[in-house]
Order: sequence, then C-alpha cells, then structure tokens
Amino acid sequence: MNAENKVDDAFQEKLSRRARLQEDLRVLAVDDDHNILQLLKTALSAFHFDISISDSSANALKLIARQDKPFDCCLLDIQMPTMNGIMLCKEIRKLPEYRQAPILMLTAMSDREYVDLAFVAGATDYVTKPFDFLELRSRMSAAQRLVQERRLAETSGPALEANGRRAKFPLDEPVPVEGIDRVLRYTEFDNYIMQLSQGRLFNTHAMAVKITDVKRMHKAMSPEAFEMVLRDVALSIANLTKKTGDIISYRGDGVFLIVKHGRFSGPQMPLEAAINQMVLTRQAQRQAPTEAQVITGDSVSLRSLSKSGSLMSISRAVESVELRDQMMRERNTAPKRLMSGPAITAEQEHVRKRAYQSVLRDLFRDEPGLRSE
Repeated sequence: MNAENKVDDAFQEKLSRRARLQEDLRVLAVDDDHNILQLLKTALSAFHFDISISDSSANALKLIARQDKPFDCCLLDIQMPTMNGIMLCKEIRKLPEYRQAPILMLTAMSDREYVDLAFVAGATDYVTKPFDFLELRSRMSAAQRLVQERRLAETSGPALEANGRRAKFPLDEPVPVEGIDRVLRYTEFDNYIMQLSQGRLFNTHAMAVKITDVKRMHKAMSPEAFEMVLRDVALSIANLTKKTGDIISYRGDGVFLIVKHGRFSGPQMPLEAAINQMVLTRQAQRQAPTEAQVITGDSVSLRSLSKSGSLMSISRAVESVELRDQMMRERNTAPKRLMSGPAITAEQEHVRKRAYQSVLRDLFRDEPGLRSE
C-alpha cells in the first residue's frame, strides 16, 4: 500500500509539474504609445499569452509591485519620457524575482549604441519596430521556453551527489557568470549577435579566450571552485575592456568570447599576458589552490550580411582558440627529438625573404587591383 501511495504521489507531482510548465505566459508590455499597447494586447492575447499593459516606466514599476505573482516576461519600449526602457530594464533586474525573467526590448531604436546599452542593462532579446507578428510570436515562444526551463530548474532543484554535495556540471555547459558588467549569458549573447547582424558589422570583431588545461581543472575541482575560476577570468577580461565597453560571454569548455566594435589593436599576446596577470593577482588575493592561465585566439571579423553568417564568425573565433590550445598540448607532449630541428642560418633566412618578396612582386604584377594608387 505504501508503495502504491508513493507511485501515486510521484505521478501527481509529475502532473502538477507539467501543469506549472504549461501555464500561460504572464506578460507586461510597457510603451508610451497607446496604439502600440492596444496592438500588442490584441496580438499577444491571440497568441494565448496573458497580457497586461502600462503606458510609462513609473506606472509599470507600480504595477509590478502590486502583483501577488511576478510577471513571467516583460516587453519594454526604449524611447519613453522621464525613465526610458533601458533604465526601466535595470530597475526590474534589481528585483530578485525578476533576475531570470526574459525581458524583450520592443523598440524603433536600432542603433548599435542602444543595442549595447539594452543588453548590458539585462535585456534578453531585442525586437525592432515596425515588427512582424510572426517574428514577434517566434520571439515570445522562445521567451516562453526560457521561462519553462527556469520553472523546471526551480522544481527540480540542484543535482546532488550521494554525499549530499552539489553535483558537478558538465564542462561544456555554459553556466552563467552573474553580476559582472557586460558579461552576457549564452542565449542573450546569441540574441545580441543576431541583432547586431541587422546593422553594419564591418568594423566589429570577436576573439576567444580559453582557460588552459581546463579539463584537468574541471575534473579536480568542486563545482564551486571551478565557478570561482570562471569568475576570476570574467572579471579580469571585464576590467581590461572597461574603457572600450566590449561585450563578453562564457560559452562552456573554459572558453570566453569578447566582441569589440573596432579592431583588437596589435597582436593578442599583450592582452593575453594582461589577462593572465590579473587572474593571477585575483587568485593570489583569495589564496586559490590552483593557478589558472588563459590563451587567446585570432581576431575574427563579424562582417556578414546575415544572422547565420555572424554566428558562423563567432564559431570561427572559438575554433581559432581551440586549435591553438590543441597545438600547444601536442607540442608539450611531443618527444623532444621531434621538437628540435636544425637552426635556420642567416643565409637561409635571407634566401627565404627573397623568395617571399619575389612571390609578392608576381602577385602584384598579375593583380593590378592590389597595387596602392
């Protein structure tokens, strides 16, 4: 009988959990244009979302405070008087019950400056006006999936080992690194890149940073200790890129991505050395038992006319640092006799330079368009 009761209780809990996941998304839309608000109310109601509206940031905050149950998602216009949507996004993110809630900016402001400010303030996604209803439905469905994942995580609780300690998360899991300015979560970063791809990215570049020997560290460390290493690296990158306002994201496997509007000046080695020095300082201050080091990949242009092209450029940046990491590991494990070769003499170097110059002369002769006028 007890066994039957346990099975029945487990089944009822499963049904209850599924019901909670399938609850209608409670959405708050904020815009000072009443026509837009009515349009959103009609459209989102047709999509079976539970929609509330507010015509100002001040009224929105009052409405949020009156709720017995928090809204699941917010739609915010940027260009509003007194307190704009970006400022409102920051205020909403300060509320504990809204730290994980999807916030979508629904705005006519498409300039890169506003995109950067919105995502740094805590936006999850960015939709520009005039919007297509099918696209809006797609974005809202994505937000609903995020909410369902959060609800599932809350009901499941953290995975525990047999001894009651927190279970180790997979190395490739892009765990969020919270509370650091300009460090975006995985999904938000992808949405940020896709939004940027709608503008001109001709002078935007990405570079990957990877923790070396990360597999061994992840295996040897507790989840909390490994997350502290991720935080050390994220804080170091954020401090070093503060003046340029670069956007950062952790992608899993010990890899971080940096997006800069402009070129990474000069070779990447000085940045790599600076990150390592700052990481070493932070770890010394907290007396960490393990000293983490990072390597950097090549700077990759995000120049693309499509969203998929921009995401492919991001992948190439990650591939670059992964390739360098692989080459370093192979070099460190190769027998010394394979690593040592005959030294190049000055005469051999001179011959090599002359051959290189000859190739360049032939190239410029065959391709007149390459010559500088």
